[in-house]
Amino acid sequence: MDSLNELTKKIRRFVAERDWQRHQSPKNLVMALTAEVGELVEHFQWLGEAESREIGGDKKRAVAMEMADVLIYLTRMADELGIDLVAAAHEKCERNDRKYPKEAFRGEYRRPDQG
Repeated sequence: MDSLNELTKKIRRFVAERDWQRHQSPKNLVMALTAEVGELVEHFQWLGEAESREIGGDKKRAVAMEMADVLIYLTRMADELGIDLVAAAHEKCERNDRKYPKEAFRGEYRRPDQG
């Protein structure tokens, strides 16, 4: 897939071909998304920092499939709500750039209100 728009269309077609649209409310989609995030978390539970960066083989493939599930549900939810995820992500990055100026937060991992 070359773009999020193409992925959205592919997922929309998949849902339509199965007549699942009526089940795909934002409420149901966010619950499914949450479940998939939980499945992704399970792959990293109890790993150390270094271990979490060094997954490979079958474990990496399983993580990729869980990440794909998360992306699919998030993309589907955005489609249902008419949200352009790429535009929203760019806007959020710009907000974060203003909220966490590099001069004040370089090497610091804290909230702006924590001084």
